[in-house]
Order: sequence, then C-alpha cells, then structure tokens
Amino acid sequence: MNKNARQPYGVKRTAGHEYSAESWGTGRAVARIPRISGSGTHRSGQGAFGNMCRGGRMFAPTKVYRKWHKKISKNQRRYATVSALAATAVPALVMARGHRVEKVAEVPLVVRDQDLASVAKTKDAVALLTKLNASDDLDRVRASRGIRAGKGKGRNRRYVQRRGPLVVYSGKATDAQIRSFRNIPGVDLVNVNRLNLLQLAPGGHLGRFVIWQESAFKALDGVFGTRTTNSTQKRGYRPPRALLSNADLQRIINSSEVQSVLRDKKPIRRFTTQRKNPLRNFGALVKLNPYALTQRRRAILQQQKGKTARKTSFKANRDKFQTVFKTPSVAPARGDDEMPTRY
Repeated sequence: MNKNARQPYGVKRTAGHEYSAESWGTGRAVARIPRISGSGTHRSGQGAFGNMCRGGRMFAPTKVYRKWHKKISKNQRRYATVSALAATAVPALVMARGHRVEKVAEVPLVVRDQDLASVAKTKDAVALLTKLNASDDLDRVRASRGIRAGKGKGRNRRYVQRRGPLVVYSGKATDAQIRSFRNIPGVDLVNVNRLNLLQLAPGGHLGRFVIWQESAFKALDGVFGTRTTNSTQKRGYRPPRALLSNADLQRIINSSEVQSVLRDKKPIRRFTTQRKNPLRNFGALVKLNPYALTQRRRAILQQQKGKTARKTSFKANRDKFQTVFKTPSVAPARGDDEMPTRY
C-alpha cells in the first residue's frame, strides 16, 4: 500500500544519445565503441552512447510505463486493517514497536468524549496527553528527529522522526481540534470510519499506540462487525475468526485436563551404531553369511600349510647347495706376476 503512492519517473528518452558519434571500426587498435566526431577539442574521439562511457546512456533506462502500482483486494486490505487494529490492544506489541507506555493506565487507552471535545488549542492537546501519561512517548518522538541520510534531504524530505500516538475520534472534528493535534510532532488524528493501515502499522510494524475516544471505541463493532454480527458499513463483512481463543499453548498442553487423557510416554530408542560395510567389516559379513567364518579359517590353514612347506623346501635346498659348493678353509697362494681373476 505504501508503494502504491509512488509517482512514475524515468530518464529522458534520448538521454546519452544526443551526440554525433560513430565507431572507428576495426584495425585501429581501439575498442569499437562509438566515438565523438570532430577534432580540436578534448571531447572528440571519446567514447559515447555506451553505459560504460562518460555522458552515455544508463543500462536499462527507467521508463514511465513500468508497473508501479499493484492492486490489493478489498478483503485482504480489511484483513490487514483488523489485524493491525487487534495488535494495538496488546501492550507487548506496542512496547516492542518502541512506544513508551510504561506509565499509561491501560492499553487500549480510552478517554471520555468531553475530554477530547474540550481541546481547542495545541496547549490543550499537550495537556491532555500529559494527563494520560503519554508525554514520554512525545519526548521520544521529539528526540528522534534528525536529518535524513542520502539524497532525500535535497528532495523536500530533509528530516525523519518516529511516530507517536494515534488519536481516533468519531463524528466530525472541528478545524481547531485537527490543528491542535497536528501541531504536535508524531501525533496523528484519524476518524474511526477512515482507519488506515498505514497509520495503524507504520512501516509494516504492528502495535501502534492508539488513544481512543469513547464513542469511537464503541463504534468499532458497527464499522468492522463482531464474531456474530456483520458490519453495518461494510456489507456482509465480518472480521476473521481467531483459530485459538487462548493462544497460550504451553498452558493448554500442561493443563491437568489434557495431561489426564494422554497416553504414557513411550521410551525413545536411540540407535547410535551406524551401518557397517560387510566388504570391510568381517563381523558384518559373518552376520550376512555364516559360512564366511569357515572360509576364513580354511584360508588361514592353507596359508600356514603353504608357509611350512616353503620353509622346509628352502632348508633342504640350502643344505644341498652347501654340500655341492663347499668352499676351502684356506685360499691358495698366487704369484706377484699373476693377474687376479676377474669375476
């Protein structure tokens, strides 16, 4: 809804193309981007038209025929409005949004009709809010005012500040009352028949601090309807029904009524062992194939038998070799002129 208030904008259709430029083509060891024609100035020969060039067009220029607005169905808007309206009655959500309501008597806060009707000047409105202990929230708004970051401060929106209380009235407010509350920073004034989602939940955050006029608070049932009756202003409309009348699920589950009809808690079997690979783990292989143990034993016996046979054969061959090629204990003498045998 907030983005639907935008106005279309776009760059000039011929922006970045208002030059007499042409590419030099290939063979001149420069890029083929169009270049400014002419000579004698520093601008001639410079690249043009491209989004990477100085003074060129932008990539994907913004157009006014962009889809700026999106239609929101009436039921969806009403659903969001009543949801934001219900959130204003939850002190936790109001405080979570940043409002200072610690000293406020109650939330939602309802004042008498004559108290609001007696406001004629801004000082009367400030006195009424102070009497309701809403001055802390006004101080928060006043301290939050600051200069906007970015280019918006040069576009007629120089300052930013937080939102304060929302005063809801019924009937027709006088110009004096409207000006009185309008002069207070952060305070908004709205008729109960024209409640706006952007005012009930600014920035999409639920839980605004709302001050109700007594007649306006009583008129809510006629504006939005109740669980059993339809609205008198919105034909056939009734607010959505809550799925839970009591949202405290922890209390419901732990109540004696629910716990008395539940079955006993089952023990949880926790399997910590992982599946073992029978090709790598011999124990897992025996579980799948008990005959694998016999095969393993047979293979070990065959291995030991072969090892013993090889050892016996080696010993016999060694004794036979020592008998045939027995070397003398003393080597024969040779002359000085005799050359040693080369092996």
